[in-house]
Amino acid sequence: LQSAFTNLMTASKETVSEAVSKLKSRLNIESKVRTLTKKEQLVLSLEMQYPEDVGVLAAFFFNYVKLNPGEALYIGANEPHAYLSGECVECMATSDNVVRAGLTPKYRDVQTLCSMLTYKQNYPEILRGVPVQAYVTRYIPPSEEFEVDRCLLPSGESVTMSPVPGPSIFLVMTGEGKIEADSMLDEGKAKEGDVFFVPAHTEVRILASGPGSMQLYRAGVNSRFFS
Repeated sequence: LQSAFTNLMTASKETVSEAVSKLKSRLNIESKVRTLTKKEQLVLSLEMQYPEDVGVLAAFFFNYVKLNPGEALYIGANEPHAYLSGECVECMATSDNVVRAGLTPKYRDVQTLCSMLTYKQNYPEILRGVPVQAYVTRYIPPSEEFEVDRCLLPSGESVTMSPVPGPSIFLVMTGEGKIEADSMLDEGKAKEGDVFFVPAHTEVRILASGPGSMQLYRAGVNSRFFS
C-alpha cells in the first residue's frame, strides 16, 4: 500500500492529468448506462473542484465515510484524511505540523506525507457518544489529550453541566441563549459563533431562549487523564 500510494502521489503532473482525464471520460460515459458507485460519484465531484489534482485519484485509497448528525470520527496521528462537505466541529490535539498533499491550494509536502503515514488498512470507528446527563453527550477518543461534549438544548430548556477537573472551551454552534458560570461576573448572552473559556472545576448553567434549539460543544482535557 505504501509503495502504491507513494508512486501515485509522486507521479508527474502530466501523468496525473492524463489519468484524471481518462477516468473522467470513462465515468461520464458509463454513467449513461449504469448508476455510478458513491466513490465514483465522489471523484467526479472532486474533479470539478480540483481539476487535474492527484487527490482525485488518491480518493480510491481512502474510506468514504458519511456522518449523520450526532456522529463523530476519531482520526489518529499520521492518518490521512480529507474533509469534504457539511458542517462539523473539529477538535485537534497540540501538533507541530499539518502536512498536505492534495485537494488544496496550500503548500504541499508530498514526500513528508508519504513517509509519515501509518498505512493501516481499517475502516474508521464511528463514535456516537455516551449520554452523561440530560441533553449532553460525550465523545471520548482513545487518546488522553481531549474529549468533546455536545449539548443539544431545546428552546426554553436549561441544563447545568457538571464541573470537570480541567479547563474547557465552549462553542455555540447554533441557536442562542444564556450561559452562567462562577467565573463570569454577569449572565452571559450566547449566540451562534460565540466562544467561552471556562476554568477547571466550574459549573456551567445554560438556557436556550431562541426560537430553535441551541447546540453547544465543549472541548476539554480527556477525563481519563485525571483518573
